[in-house]
Amino acid sequence: MAAAEAQSIGPLAGVVVVDMSTTLPGAQATQFLADCGADVIMVEPPDGSPLRQLPGWPALLRGKRSVTLDLHDDAELDRLRELLKCADVLVSTLRPAAAERLGVTPAALAERYPRLVVATITGWGSTGPWRDYKGWEALIMAKTGVMHEKRDLTRRPGPAYISFPYASWGAAQAAVQAILAALIERDASGRGQVVESNLVTGVASMDPYNWFYEMVLKRYPGAFEPMDAAYDEQGRPQAYLIYALLVAPTEDGRWLQFAQVSPTLMAAWLTELDLLSELANPKWQGFPMLPTAELRTQWWDLMIERVRARSLAEWESAMSANHDLSGELFRTPDEALDHPQVVHEGRSVTVTDPDLGPVRQPSTLIHSAGKPLTTLRPAPRLGEHNDLLVSGLPAPTTDAAGLDGDVETLPLAGVTILEFGSMFAGPYGATLLTDLGARVIKVEPLEGDNIRNLVAFPEAGGAKVLQGKESFAVDFTQPEGLELVYELAKRSDMVLQCFRGEAAKRAKVDEATLKAINPTLVFLSTSGYGIDGPYAHRAAYAPSIGAASGLSLIDSRNAAQRPDDLDDIHRKAVTLHAGSATPAVQADGIAALGVASALMVGLYAKRRGIELPNMVTTMLGTTLQALITNNTGYAGRPEPEVADENFYGLNALYRMYRAADGWVFLAAPLAHEWPALAKAMAPYVDLYADKRFATATSRADNDEALTDVLGPVFATKTKLEWEHELSSQDVGCVEVVERNSELVLQTDPYFEAGYSVTAHSPIFEEHRRLAPLYRFSRSRTKADAGCTIGQHTDALLREIGLDDARIADLHARKIVGGGD
Repeated sequence: MAAAEAQSIGPLAGVVVVDMSTTLPGAQATQFLADCGADVIMVEPPDGSPLRQLPGWPALLRGKRSVTLDLHDDAELDRLRELLKCADVLVSTLRPAAAERLGVTPAALAERYPRLVVATITGWGSTGPWRDYKGWEALIMAKTGVMHEKRDLTRRPGPAYISFPYASWGAAQAAVQAILAALIERDASGRGQVVESNLVTGVASMDPYNWFYEMVLKRYPGAFEPMDAAYDEQGRPQAYLIYALLVAPTEDGRWLQFAQVSPTLMAAWLTELDLLSELANPKWQGFPMLPTAELRTQWWDLMIERVRARSLAEWESAMSANHDLSGELFRTPDEALDHPQVVHEGRSVTVTDPDLGPVRQPSTLIHSAGKPLTTLRPAPRLGEHNDLLVSGLPAPTTDAAGLDGDVETLPLAGVTILEFGSMFAGPYGATLLTDLGARVIKVEPLEGDNIRNLVAFPEAGGAKVLQGKESFAVDFTQPEGLELVYELAKRSDMVLQCFRGEAAKRAKVDEATLKAINPTLVFLSTSGYGIDGPYAHRAAYAPSIGAASGLSLIDSRNAAQRPDDLDDIHRKAVTLHAGSATPAVQADGIAALGVASALMVGLYAKRRGIELPNMVTTMLGTTLQALITNNTGYAGRPEPEVADENFYGLNALYRMYRAADGWVFLAAPLAHEWPALAKAMAPYVDLYADKRFATATSRADNDEALTDVLGPVFATKTKLEWEHELSSQDVGCVEVVERNSELVLQTDPYFEAGYSVTAHSPIFEEHRRLAPLYRFSRSRTKADAGCTIGQHTDALLREIGLDDARIADLHARKIVGGGD
């Protein structure tokens, strides 16, 4: 298919998706599929999906069709079954128990519709001890320890509520990847299957390196001093990275997030601040690892003072003149759509809604040929396409009869991806596909990817992003090294390049060059800001993208207000840092998941002869996508909910409470959840008798009073006693775990629940790693460990036809590294 035709209809044209999801992760997954051209048919109850209550619903539901069905009515359920006969994919966010009540369990659907790919997205997964728990985002964040890791959002002791739904984004993109993998596998087998993703592994995918940091601390107690927070309890710097990732206000009170992580960038940063010569003072010996909190705070204040000496305009001028300076203004989600790079790339679009008028929103996650992947259409009216329930859809053209769909295979077996890039945001997207069977060859410099040394223990920093990959260490700045890379490109199906700006073109590994060598390549470029434009040359790190996109201000409750004094600067800086620089959840993970989904779209398109030229994702663009419920703008938009000022939660029925031995999180915000909560609390307090709480409206009006009533009750029992008692009565309530999530998920209960699995590494030997984000009813996944620098160099050289003498010569002349 010609590229122009693909642009007009999308690479997933012809794929029919029935969307039964009523929660955010399902809606985000199907929004992505619709943006790529799939025909997404929403099945809504007669009074409308609860998704229509979200502020960003006009963008979240864009390009879909809407039919209304009451699934509690047998006749209406039969209409759904008729619809499914013509579908390729069903997406459901029903809890396992609810699916059983309706008779639409994955097993039943798979038996009735052998071609159908049934995708389920749940909070906790379909197996394990927590399968029947409510799947609220905050419950996952509490039980896994992520709220503990975000504790610097608040000055009070204890965990902090997290406003942005990281787990939903992770589960949504995992579902996209699993769906496309299952569709690709169906081409060979003729049969569909059930695929699953869940919010627990979805949020766990975000972390770039802390998993192995926690493993090392546990394995070698006493060898390393733990430092799991950037600031101590007095708000003083603990981690040296806060100097590279400085948060500071300008002279005119505008807050900037700097990102000077590499040695080159840090040197440029200190030079710009006129602090390089200051390091000659013996007082600062060992910088940036200064020995005392007092010294660390003094240096912090020196940097803040130098930033405050200039206005925002002066800093923007300095960064334009010096490409090794990178700082971002803290923007609201709405302001992020006006970012100069977003405007340049056309990643902010306006769609006219027939009722709302102009609706500004992010464009598609993937751009191709310099523009959004498809032309966006408005969200449907409720029941707008009910005629489909009468006229139906065209019957599917592929017959599964007689094909062998029972062989367990890796769905991406035989696919080879050649990766150019460093750190996490781009490369981890390819890592995820290794679990699906893709072969990923990582091209890295002789000294290895910088991420390998990001943690003090050798290789711990890069262990997660290197899982399942083959390392080819080569100096391709030399002609012979470049020729070796070209030989690998000839044998690859896809290329992922993660260099900023036009660095790939200068290095001669750009799309035009490599497609001249192998015209069938799928080529995806991904970086912080894109290939061209006013910010394309800038280095991008998670905190700077968090500031630029509005992510940080969502989580920090808009902390970037003009400061009063130095103490106020310290307080706000700590909160803003926690908003976007906590390793467990940040823009790196958001972007990486988008890269994996884009790679899957490119592969799916290739299998259909569809060319997607100049396919691009960016960290900034993907984070804007994840924020679509917050940054969609139109007249009369309701304001998104924000955490209370102490970061306990949103309201009395969705917040943390003190238990006898810690904290619990209660999640029962919906009107239909009130009876179960009131009944469960009846032995302790008569909520039914209190007229202030008789209706949803009166409960909202008396929210503070309801908090005051529930607080003393929760304080009477331990957190696990409350979790077991309330969860057994189908009330959402879990302990708030006060340990880092990356350690929690390696512990026996979470391992036994299937959230982590065993792998064997040349560095760490047998260890536990995050489980694959997907489960398939027929296909297999795998869970390999990381690799050492150049571990596969010699094997790959032999594969392209070099003999041992030639390989030895390349090593001797430092063209390649690693090897046998």
